[in-house]
Amino acid sequence: MLPKTLALIDDDLEYAELLTHYLRERGVQVRAYADSNDLLGDPQSHDYDFYVVDLTLPGIDGVDLIKILRKRSRAGLLVVSGRLGPEVFMNVITVGADMYLAKPVQFEQIEVAIKAVHRRVAEAQSSAVQWRLDRQARGLIAPDGARVDLSDADLAVLECFVHADGAVVTRDALRQRLGRGDSEDGSDGINATIYRLRRRIERATPSVVPLQSKSRVGYVFQAPLVLG
Repeated sequence: MLPKTLALIDDDLEYAELLTHYLRERGVQVRAYADSNDLLGDPQSHDYDFYVVDLTLPGIDGVDLIKILRKRSRAGLLVVSGRLGPEVFMNVITVGADMYLAKPVQFEQIEVAIKAVHRRVAEAQSSAVQWRLDRQARGLIAPDGARVDLSDADLAVLECFVHADGAVVTRDALRQRLGRGDSEDGSDGINATIYRLRRRIERATPSVVPLQSKSRVGYVFQAPLVLG
């Protein structure tokens, strides 16, 4: 099974155009970025179901890009690059890539690799260790046991995700829970509240932050979250 959405980060424009066309013909919604900074500047940069990353890029290097993506996303990540050498393979796998293919490579091989990685990621997520919200002690307990101290707003937001049971929580629902006014320009403070919560989690644990945005809709906690 192929992912629904995929970000392709590669500065070879002809190659990227051909691979994009190939994957779109197979039902994948692909967006290509020629510069790693273009991806990171996109508000939806961490929302894709899959990433295909080159290593030699304008902007930050591909290895550093993988490190950043892994702070916010557990999506499948395939490196397809002409950069060779045993140390290259070790570096990309160590920082969080799921698989590495060396150019030149056939599009059919890339498709097979994407399917294999996406299947493994989906299986792993379905059996993910749960996060726990300790409402009385005002803390979020990560799967590795790390504790994240929560503000009043954090606690209210996470309670919404517990009740959603994996579904998307809309911005309207968060505004109502936090007592914020209606706003389309971000002045309601929802983005800032989510950003601060993500940063608290990142500082407390190396576990991937499962809190992700859904463009024009709201946010989702992409891991089991229970009260306890």
